[in-house]
Amino acid sequence: MLARPLQPYRDVFRIPGAWRFSVAGVIGRMPMSMFGLGTVLLISAVTGGYGVAGAVSAAGSLGYAFCSPLVARLVDSQGQRRVLLPLVTVFAAATAALIAAVQAHAPTWVFFVAGMVAGSAMPSLGAMVRARWSMLLADSPRLHAAFSFESVADELCFILGPAAVTLLATEVFPAAGVGAAAVLCVAGSLWFAAQRSTEPAVIGPDRPGKGRQARGATIAGGLPAPGLAVLAPVYLLLGAMFVSVDLSTVAFAQHFGHKPLAGFILATYAFGSATGGLWYGTRQWQAAAECRFAVTLTLTALGVGTFAAMPNLIALACVAYLSGLTIAPTLIAGVSLLEAQASPARRTEAITWLSSAIAVGVAVGASVTGFVIDAHGPRVGYAFAAACGAASAATCLLGLRRLRAPAAAAQRSQTPG
Repeated sequence: MLARPLQPYRDVFRIPGAWRFSVAGVIGRMPMSMFGLGTVLLISAVTGGYGVAGAVSAAGSLGYAFCSPLVARLVDSQGQRRVLLPLVTVFAAATAALIAAVQAHAPTWVFFVAGMVAGSAMPSLGAMVRARWSMLLADSPRLHAAFSFESVADELCFILGPAAVTLLATEVFPAAGVGAAAVLCVAGSLWFAAQRSTEPAVIGPDRPGKGRQARGATIAGGLPAPGLAVLAPVYLLLGAMFVSVDLSTVAFAQHFGHKPLAGFILATYAFGSATGGLWYGTRQWQAAAECRFAVTLTLTALGVGTFAAMPNLIALACVAYLSGLTIAPTLIAGVSLLEAQASPARRTEAITWLSSAIAVGVAVGASVTGFVIDAHGPRVGYAFAAACGAASAATCLLGLRRLRAPAAAAQRSQTPG
């Protein structure tokens, strides 16, 4: 019964080497959902407080947000393997330094330096994996299924990662969580870098290539894709919305006296996203990507808008699952839009900008939501999340013409006469 609906995924993984680089990418990007929380659990366990722990974690997130596009540009210009190997070495060394500094009760500024360096050197393997799919499936409808699978894999990372890091840090020893994140990053990155046959060739700015590549080569200006002017603020607001939902859910569960259930509710939310993404990837859509993006984004914002009205945790879990169904489709459509616009010479950089925007949104949103919850309670925290979602949808709708323009221009340029 499942064979036919899952056929698009079976087809893409028949490509030689595809499953190897995809699985390596999943392993290597597990730290995205583990490192920040692992840092908080490590520092808070040793120092007894959450203030410094949260600030160091935020410093790592901001380091990643600001450095990852620059690193991605190096990846596009120098090649994945050439950049990834030294990058993951720096990440592992900085993580080891952070663990050693915390265990040795070093000055607080050492925590910040090590945390920021580690965050800045964390590889954007998700973008590199998608760049490989874009190279292997250029102008193929199967690229939609490949991107959908990667979004589902992202959701699974965010379901399993926090649970694993919490278990390790609380039941084994405080440094085990962040240490495991570093081990997974190194193992996945080395396996990924070893697969040379599927690595995209370095494409210089004067080598536009064919088809979609020729389309991307005509992009003017400093951005790797014109749609980033709209997508970056949209994703930043989404990042703020996501973290606001996370923090408000913890506070909401604590309000009802069942704080441990917050993890279950958030896992339900992520599982809904994974379910929606898996289904979305099996469909062949006739609607344009920008229209799909606007619709699913609006539905996501509307879903979050209902959270503050939930009377209990059971109702919240049910609504969270339903609301989560449109998250992965939204992110898939956004990456598809960007992939269609970006020059092959800057494709990894373009996709990484989305991750950076979310990281900035998470850092800013976490700070604001914390104050909101302390002052007004979790329902107002959910209201702030809903406001971020509404602003994200409004930004998308106002910029829809800019998202649509590059594709339309490409079609006109390919029309004879």
